[in-house]
Amino acid sequence: MGKFGLILLVIVVYGVLGGVSVTVTYDSKALVIDGRRRILQSGSVHYPRATPEMWPDIIEKAKEGGLDVIETYVFWNYHEPVKGQYYFEGRFDLVRFVKTVQDAGLFVHLRIGPYACAEWNYGGFPLWLHFIPGIQFRTINGPFQAEMELFVAKIVDLMKEENLFASQGGPIILAQVENEYGNVEWAYGVGGELYVKWAAETALSLNTSVPWVMCSQSDAPDPIINTCNGFYCDTFIPNSPLKPKIWTEDYTGWFLSFGYPVPYRPVEDLAFAVARFFEKGGTFHNYYMYFGGTNFGRTAGGPLVATSYDYDAPINEYGFIRQPKWGHLRDLHMAIKHCEEYLVSGDHVHQSLGINLEADVYYKTGGDCAAFLANYGSSVDANVTFKGKLYFLPAWSVSVLPDCKKVIFNTAKVVAQKSIGDAKSAPGTGGVNELSLSTSPWSWYIEKVGVWSNESFTETSLLEQISTTKDTSDFLWYSTSIEADEKKDAFLLIQSLGHAALVFLNQKVLALGYGYHDDASFNISEKISLEQGNNTLDIISMLIGVQNYGPWFDVMGAGIYSVILADLKNTKKDYLSNKWTYQVGTEGESLGLDRTDLANSSLWTQGAYLPINQSLIWYKSTFMDPKGKGPISLNLASMGKGQAWVNGQSIGRYWSTYLSPSTGCTDHCDYRGTYDAQKCQKKCGQPAQVLYHVPRTWVHAGENLLVLHEEIGGDPSKISVLTQTGQAVCGHVSEDDSIPVDLWKPNSDSTSQNPQIRLTCDQGWKITSVRFASFGNPKGDCGAFTYGSCHTDALSVVQQVLLFVCIIQQHRQTSIWLS
Repeated sequence: MGKFGLILLVIVVYGVLGGVSVTVTYDSKALVIDGRRRILQSGSVHYPRATPEMWPDIIEKAKEGGLDVIETYVFWNYHEPVKGQYYFEGRFDLVRFVKTVQDAGLFVHLRIGPYACAEWNYGGFPLWLHFIPGIQFRTINGPFQAEMELFVAKIVDLMKEENLFASQGGPIILAQVENEYGNVEWAYGVGGELYVKWAAETALSLNTSVPWVMCSQSDAPDPIINTCNGFYCDTFIPNSPLKPKIWTEDYTGWFLSFGYPVPYRPVEDLAFAVARFFEKGGTFHNYYMYFGGTNFGRTAGGPLVATSYDYDAPINEYGFIRQPKWGHLRDLHMAIKHCEEYLVSGDHVHQSLGINLEADVYYKTGGDCAAFLANYGSSVDANVTFKGKLYFLPAWSVSVLPDCKKVIFNTAKVVAQKSIGDAKSAPGTGGVNELSLSTSPWSWYIEKVGVWSNESFTETSLLEQISTTKDTSDFLWYSTSIEADEKKDAFLLIQSLGHAALVFLNQKVLALGYGYHDDASFNISEKISLEQGNNTLDIISMLIGVQNYGPWFDVMGAGIYSVILADLKNTKKDYLSNKWTYQVGTEGESLGLDRTDLANSSLWTQGAYLPINQSLIWYKSTFMDPKGKGPISLNLASMGKGQAWVNGQSIGRYWSTYLSPSTGCTDHCDYRGTYDAQKCQKKCGQPAQVLYHVPRTWVHAGENLLVLHEEIGGDPSKISVLTQTGQAVCGHVSEDDSIPVDLWKPNSDSTSQNPQIRLTCDQGWKITSVRFASFGNPKGDCGAFTYGSCHTDALSVVQQVLLFVCIIQQHRQTSIWLS
């Protein structure tokens, strides 16, 4: 198999010198940091979607992946939950997060907004804002502008107090005001145009000493930089020739919604999009998301955004590196770094090489150059001649030549290792330990249907839900009476703005209705049997995240808006103006059944027979802390719809019975051709999510409390706790692969640089065994290789290298290089 050896990998990342003042400006070529134009790779990491204990590892992995910048939104609704009362603790400790990034030697792009979208509840706006008299969001409106200016100033002042802007020696080199407003500006008319100018002026008046950006905002006034969001931004042109070409959101996948398949984006297409951006003069690029994380509690936006925000990102929801996406992009970042001095100062020349074939060349004085060769056709591979040499270009690919001679990276040629294992059951990849709770002692509490306290109130109209609950709860009870002069059958028609509702007639479950992420409204039509006299109708309307996107999204309502009863003679009665009694929230919420101090309360019932498949019931049990340090998840496949808590911490909403459509999925999506969020999907006919992340720091030694609020019916005895016990990785390399980007040196002889494979584990994991190794023509794919017709047994040699690595291991990760 040739030679084996251990090669230490060095990734050069230009970082932040803590405490050293840095000037940040820009020109048409790039951001200029202390007088030097920079090509910058950035990644979105949202601090509340992980725990503070997870932040350092995630950021370090981002740095190892070749990032220079960490980008995050700021989430107004959790920083100011009550007007004038601020919160910056725990997962919302923004200062700690920014300083953690600084400690890693990376820059920060702080997207203050304060509108975030981000599939976050109400787009990041606090609900109390909605109730200020005369307010209109995101337009020229005095009450809104006053509150927005106060909060943006609060965040800027907080960063200044901690010396976190670049001019103060901090890591913040960019700030953003507003967010994707250009997508909806048309809906606000002249008020929208004036609002854009006001937002820009307000941001500039705060004297941050760093440039401000507005994403998806073609009319961003100077000196605000307008930037691009989308799956591809190579054709984007800033609105001024004096501004650099910045890509603030390159979607690594897409967000997950209940009732939908799981979207994913092939790394070949993602790398193609990034390479094309820099080929066409891009200077600053950000992955949305680089780490997606988890929508803990009720933070998920609406409607029906799932708890997992994994986003098919290079670092998965549990903090593991996702291969080959992380590794392939890391190699791309290094290849582009080799071209940096040409991209930021060279003269650009475009050259056609044929149909859908082109070269973009960046020259410096003396004729030195870097080049990108692109085949942007979606089906036909090609051979092209460039500067007298022949190059092979797969369809939908870009090759990077830092010296205009040697290809050190091609976006369609993935040589990074792959993660293998049972991704359906494991938090990460590889081995998993599963602890069943079937023998655990369970307790329960059955809630009352309808009005349950003297805090209820009565109206002769159907109330909009969000304005009534003020989002203090997902739930609003609508209760009324139906009088029947005799026992008879009828039809009940209920119409709702969303998002779900459970209907009871005479205290018995009648129907469940629900909407979709793209259209949360729904109807319920049921034939019912009325008793003579008084019949009770109780409807519990359920929110699944408040709307977070769209023009005037802040006034989009939810809840029941029509109830009609029709008898078999087609005589209809409208109950719109009937006497309705309302109850905000559920009885269990009011009692605080999720709290740890009620774990031993007499409120809970325990018996020989656990009630299952029952609506509006709370369950309680305990589990022992899983051994090891691997991430933990709850398998809630046996449950219906509800919310879960571990030791009083909300893991988020679950909805295991809402299955995605049975068609439209593929596990092997063709990366060639334009990508969109529906192109590549998996898990059709299955729940969007059954595994729910439980951060290690939320679990303590010994017994841990698990509480669930089940809304529609499930079986808690089938719940299990999963923990990671191992990882399995695989790599494959051919003799005709590109020069390893780590080893490429200008003017070097490519014949001396053999194709190499790198195998590495996450922090805290060591390579302990090798299952398969072959030098020849093995068949199959990672996890299912078999020996081919030409085969040299390389297993013993690889094991010897592995033993050597394990003996001398002193580094953060276990890595072996084979060539």
